[in-house]
Amino acid sequence: MSSLITPPFTHPAGARAPAPAWPAFHVRQAVLDEEIAQAMALRRAVFCDEQGIFAGSDRDDIDLQARLLIAAAYDVQQAHSSVLGTVRIHEASPGLWWGSRLAVQRAMRRQARLGAQLIRLAVCTAHGLGCETFLAHVQVQNVPLFEKLHWRSLDTSLAHGREHHLMQADLAHYPPCHDPLMGFFVEAGGQS
Repeated sequence: MSSLITPPFTHPAGARAPAPAWPAFHVRQAVLDEEIAQAMALRRAVFCDEQGIFAGSDRDDIDLQARLLIAAAYDVQQAHSSVLGTVRIHEASPGLWWGSRLAVQRAMRRQARLGAQLIRLAVCTAHGLGCETFLAHVQVQNVPLFEKLHWRSLDTSLAHGREHHLMQADLAHYPPCHDPLMGFFVEAGGQS
Protein backbone atom coordinates (compact mmCIF):
# COMPACT_ATOMS: atom_id res chain seq x y z
CA MET A 1 0.00 0.00 0.00
CA SER A 2 1.45 3.36 -1.00
CA SER A 3 1.68 6.29 1.36
CA LEU A 4 -0.48 9.35 0.78
CA ILE A 5 2.35 11.56 1.98
CA THR A 6 5.06 12.19 -0.55
CA PRO A 7 8.52 12.48 1.01
CA PRO A 8 10.38 15.73 0.32
CA PHE A 9 12.57 15.77 -2.77
CA THR A 10 16.17 15.02 -1.93
CA HIS A 11 19.26 15.36 -4.01
CA PRO A 12 21.22 12.16 -4.75
CA ALA A 13 23.59 12.94 -1.88
CA GLY A 14 20.60 12.93 0.46
CA ALA A 15 20.44 16.67 1.05
CA ARG A 16 17.12 18.46 0.77
CA ALA A 17 16.51 20.68 -2.22
CA PRO A 18 17.11 24.36 -1.47
CA ALA A 19 14.06 26.50 -0.68
CA PRO A 20 12.70 28.32 -3.73
CA ALA A 21 14.17 31.78 -4.20
CA TRP A 22 11.91 34.81 -4.17
CA PRO A 23 12.41 37.28 -7.00
CA ALA A 24 14.21 40.55 -6.58
CA PHE A 25 11.79 43.43 -6.60
CA HIS A 26 11.72 47.19 -6.84
CA VAL A 27 9.53 49.06 -4.35
CA ARG A 28 8.66 52.55 -5.52
CA GLN A 29 5.93 55.02 -6.29
CA ALA A 30 3.62 53.78 -9.03
CA VAL A 31 3.35 56.31 -11.86
CA LEU A 32 2.86 54.35 -15.06
CA ASP A 33 -0.74 53.69 -16.10
CA GLU A 34 -0.07 49.94 -16.32
CA GLU A 35 1.39 49.84 -12.79
CA ILE A 36 -1.53 51.77 -11.36
CA ALA A 37 -4.02 49.52 -13.16
CA GLN A 38 -2.26 46.40 -11.84
CA ALA A 39 -2.15 47.82 -8.30
CA MET A 40 -5.87 48.61 -8.38
CA ALA A 41 -6.63 45.16 -9.79
CA LEU A 42 -4.58 43.57 -6.99
CA ARG A 43 -6.50 45.57 -4.37
CA ARG A 44 -9.79 44.45 -5.92
CA ALA A 45 -8.62 40.82 -5.96
CA VAL A 46 -7.58 40.93 -2.29
CA PHE A 47 -10.28 43.07 -0.69
CA CYS A 48 -13.28 42.20 -2.90
CA ASP A 49 -12.75 38.74 -4.35
CA GLU A 50 -10.62 37.04 -1.70
CA GLN A 51 -11.67 38.69 1.56
CA GLY A 52 -15.17 39.80 0.54
CA ILE A 53 -14.83 43.07 2.46
CA PHE A 54 -16.15 45.18 -0.42
CA ALA A 55 -18.60 44.35 -3.20
CA GLY A 56 -17.26 45.05 -6.67
CA SER A 57 -14.68 47.73 -5.83
CA ASP A 58 -12.61 48.89 -2.87
CA ARG A 59 -12.14 52.41 -4.26
CA ASP A 60 -13.28 55.28 -2.04
CA ASP A 61 -12.86 59.02 -1.54
CA ILE A 62 -9.36 58.52 -0.15
CA ASP A 63 -8.24 57.34 -3.59
CA LEU A 64 -9.06 60.84 -4.85
CA GLN A 65 -6.83 62.47 -2.23
CA ALA A 66 -4.17 59.78 -1.80
CA ARG A 67 -0.80 61.39 -2.26
CA LEU A 68 0.99 58.31 -3.46
CA LEU A 69 0.31 54.79 -4.54
CA ILE A 70 3.35 52.67 -3.69
CA ALA A 71 3.88 49.50 -5.70
CA ALA A 72 6.36 46.65 -5.78
CA ALA A 73 7.25 45.19 -9.14
CA TYR A 74 9.57 42.43 -10.28
CA ASP A 75 13.14 43.51 -10.79
CA VAL A 76 13.46 45.53 -13.97
CA GLN A 77 15.87 42.93 -15.34
CA GLN A 78 12.90 40.61 -15.79
CA ALA A 79 11.37 40.52 -19.25
CA HIS A 80 7.96 41.59 -17.91
CA SER A 81 7.36 43.45 -14.69
CA SER A 82 4.28 42.77 -12.64
CA VAL A 83 2.91 44.48 -9.52
CA LEU A 84 3.35 42.13 -6.56
CA GLY A 85 2.02 44.43 -3.86
CA THR A 86 0.69 47.89 -3.19
CA VAL A 87 -0.22 50.36 -0.46
CA ARG A 88 -1.55 53.92 -0.51
CA ILE A 89 -0.74 56.86 1.76
CA HIS A 90 -2.45 60.18 2.32
CA GLU A 91 -2.21 63.20 4.58
CA ALA A 92 -5.45 63.63 6.55
CA SER A 93 -4.35 66.88 8.20
CA PRO A 94 -1.00 68.69 8.45
CA GLY A 95 1.53 66.19 9.79
CA LEU A 96 -1.00 63.35 10.19
CA TRP A 97 -0.57 60.62 7.57
CA TRP A 98 -2.40 57.34 7.04
CA GLY A 99 -1.50 54.17 5.21
CA SER A 100 -4.20 51.90 3.85
CA ARG A 101 -5.10 49.20 1.35
CA LEU A 102 -1.89 47.20 1.83
CA ALA A 103 -2.29 44.28 -0.58
CA VAL A 104 0.21 41.58 -1.55
CA GLN A 105 -0.19 38.82 -4.14
CA ARG A 106 -1.09 35.56 -2.41
CA ALA A 107 2.05 33.73 -3.58
CA MET A 108 4.24 36.44 -2.00
CA ARG A 109 2.61 36.33 1.45
CA ARG A 110 4.36 33.22 2.75
CA GLN A 111 7.14 35.42 3.93
CA ALA A 112 6.68 38.98 5.12
CA ARG A 113 9.53 40.56 3.16
CA LEU A 114 7.40 42.24 0.50
CA GLY A 115 4.77 43.59 2.90
CA ALA A 116 7.49 44.90 5.21
CA GLN A 117 9.20 46.75 2.35
CA LEU A 118 5.93 48.30 1.17
CA ILE A 119 5.28 49.52 4.72
CA ARG A 120 8.84 50.79 4.99
CA LEU A 121 8.66 52.90 1.84
CA ALA A 122 5.17 54.18 2.67
CA VAL A 123 6.18 55.44 6.12
CA CYS A 124 9.60 56.74 5.00
CA THR A 125 7.95 58.63 2.13
CA ALA A 126 5.38 60.24 4.41
CA HIS A 127 8.17 61.07 6.86
CA GLY A 128 10.06 62.79 4.05
CA LEU A 129 6.93 64.84 3.27
CA GLY A 130 6.57 66.19 6.81
CA CYS A 131 4.74 63.37 8.59
CA GLU A 132 4.71 63.72 12.36
CA THR A 133 2.27 60.85 13.03
CA PHE A 134 1.67 57.84 10.77
CA LEU A 135 -1.37 55.64 11.46
CA ALA A 136 -3.10 52.65 9.91
CA HIS A 137 -6.06 50.41 10.67
CA VAL A 138 -4.51 46.93 10.59
CA GLN A 139 -6.41 43.64 10.34
CA VAL A 140 -5.81 41.56 13.44
CA GLN A 141 -3.88 38.80 11.61
CA ASN A 142 -1.32 41.38 10.43
CA VAL A 143 -0.67 42.99 13.84
CA PRO A 144 2.40 40.80 14.63
CA LEU A 145 4.10 41.90 11.40
CA PHE A 146 3.50 45.56 12.19
CA GLU A 147 4.74 45.11 15.76
CA LYS A 148 7.99 43.64 14.41
CA LEU A 149 8.29 46.74 12.23
CA HIS A 150 8.12 49.11 15.23
CA TRP A 151 4.42 49.90 15.30
CA ARG A 152 2.26 49.93 18.42
CA SER A 153 -1.44 49.28 18.84
CA LEU A 154 -3.45 52.22 20.15
CA ASP A 155 -6.98 50.77 20.05
CA THR A 156 -9.14 48.05 18.53
CA SER A 157 -12.38 48.28 16.60
CA LEU A 158 -14.57 46.50 14.09
CA ALA A 159 -14.33 47.79 10.53
CA HIS A 160 -16.15 46.13 7.66
CA GLY A 161 -17.06 43.27 10.01
CA ARG A 162 -13.44 42.47 10.90
CA GLU A 163 -11.32 43.25 13.93
CA HIS A 164 -8.75 45.96 13.28
CA HIS A 165 -6.10 47.60 15.41
CA LEU A 166 -5.44 51.31 15.13
CA MET A 167 -1.65 51.30 14.97
CA GLN A 168 1.04 53.97 14.95
CA ALA A 169 4.50 53.73 13.39
CA ASP A 170 7.55 54.73 15.41
CA LEU A 171 9.02 57.29 13.00
CA ALA A 172 12.46 56.95 14.60
CA HIS A 173 12.75 53.64 12.68
CA TYR A 174 11.73 55.17 9.34
CA PRO A 175 14.24 57.69 7.96
CA PRO A 176 12.74 60.24 5.56
CA CYS A 177 12.65 59.20 1.91
CA HIS A 178 12.69 62.16 -0.45
CA ASP A 179 12.54 60.18 -3.70
CA PRO A 180 9.75 57.57 -3.62
CA LEU A 181 9.88 57.33 -7.40
CA MET A 182 13.37 55.85 -7.06
CA GLY A 183 12.38 53.80 -4.00
CA PHE A 184 14.69 50.86 -3.45
CA PHE A 185 15.59 47.42 -4.73
CA VAL A 186 15.27 44.30 -2.63
CA GLU A 187 17.63 41.52 -3.64
CA ALA A 188 16.40 38.05 -4.57
CA GLY A 189 16.69 35.50 -1.84
CA GLY A 190 15.55 32.26 -0.36
CA GLN A 191 12.36 31.70 1.54
CA SER A 192 12.50 33.03 5.10
